Amino acid sequence: MSTESGKAMFSLAQYEAVMGEIETGTKTFEAKLAEVIPAADSVSSQWYVNHVLAELLQWIARKTVEVGTEILNFIRDVLKGATAPIFMFMDAYKWTDFKAAANGVSADVTTQNLVIDNSDWSGKGHEAYLGAAAAQSAAAGRIGSVAKSVSDNLMLCAGAGLAFYVVVAGVIAKLIVEVAAATAAISSAVFSAVGAMIFLESGAVNTMAIATAVGALAAFLGTQVNALITLHGEAVDPTSFPNGVWPNSNSAQYNDGTVNDGDADWSLKD
Repeated sequence: MSTESGKAMFSLAQYEAVMGEIETGTKTFEAKLAEVIPAADSVSSQWYVNHVLAELLQWIARKTVEVGTEILNFIRDVLKGATAPIFMFMDAYKWTDFKAAANGVSADVTTQNLVIDNSDWSGKGHEAYLGAAAAQSAAAGRIGSVAKSVSDNLMLCAGAGLAFYVVVAGVIAKLIVEVAAATAAISSAVFSAVGAMIFLESGAVNTMAIATAVGALAAFLGTQVNALITLHGEAVDPTSFPNGVWPNSNSAQYNDGTVNDGDADWSLKD
């Protein structure tokens, strides 16, 4: 996950790798949870494990599975939006095409590119033509600016999604290690009760880590609302879009086709 100016950027390859880790990790974690109660049942049946310890181990095993299942369901819930960053990335890429097209039009119809020697053509028609061209160029340029802003914000949102799921992948990896350690502690029957409590003690911490990441992601996406408002303002800005519409390319003043050389290559006729 790369960064630019302190902001998370999106890498499709890294995102796919992270999601692969999460998918594999959730399956492994679920399989490890399934081993906990059988391990407690097995050790509790041993002759050297007294009744009190056996009941304690059974209780710890059940609570471990209960807490682990709740965490697993929580992780599955946050994975429901896992495809969103990919679509954001794809849409961001498409908006760069819109930006390029709009900026190309803006550059092509600037007064510099459409300048006509006023020694051959002058008057209100000439001035109206250049004025209309400038308005078209400004409007197309504004579309390019809006497209760039949309693309940038979509990419930042995708990057935030990647950062969030990196945290989730890390938590899952930690959970797998801890539930495996708890199962081993239960099976050993040597300080098994103390060792088995490792997972229960860390369960709340791991859940809080994901919840904190969810909160951070929500806060970041909340700031994007301001970006949407700004984009709306740019889209309806009367500077480039008079009365909220595309500037008129026609003018009643085009009927003034004053020429100065007395022998124009073209002329306007009523």
